[in-house]
Amino acid sequence: MTPAEIRALVRTVPDFPAPGIQFRDITTLISHPEGFAATIDYLVEAARPAQPSAVAGIEARGFLFGAAIAARLGLGFIPLRKAGKLPVATIGVDYALEYGQARLELDPTLVVNNEPVLLVDDLLATGGTALAGAQLLREAGARVDQALFVIDLPELGGGRKLRQAGIEPWALIAFDGH
Repeated sequence: MTPAEIRALVRTVPDFPAPGIQFRDITTLISHPEGFAATIDYLVEAARPAQPSAVAGIEARGFLFGAAIAARLGLGFIPLRKAGKLPVATIGVDYALEYGQARLELDPTLVVNNEPVLLVDDLLATGGTALAGAQLLREAGARVDQALFVIDLPELGGGRKLRQAGIEPWALIAFDGH
């Protein structure tokens, strides 16, 4: 499948979770066997040049793509969880969402000092979640130089913010607006 065909599998839900937001729903993509497999293929090929030692995914949809990439590359997967979900001592970071606040947490024992970790999530919008994930991984000792996304919403500026933080973003598809 081409990226354009994959893009056509993403459903747009208007006014969710708030008026004016065009929510890009990937459930229609991940439920499509060929579309989901092709998406993983593209992400794996984009990940290879970074030569990561591990892949980190942001809860929840980043788990779907990040774990699949890690499995294909023969690497471990590091989950970046929502607050209170891990049963061990964690480090965490609070961050602003487009429409609220959130917290990510990490078991720091999963990170080997100075290892290159690839950050993965389903969507790049303002960059707040990805920047929080990168900050958390870096606090644990990882090197985070690249982040992969299925979807980018370039008008919201997340890619620019990631580049300013020394992280090169890559997205399979993009949508105008938000």
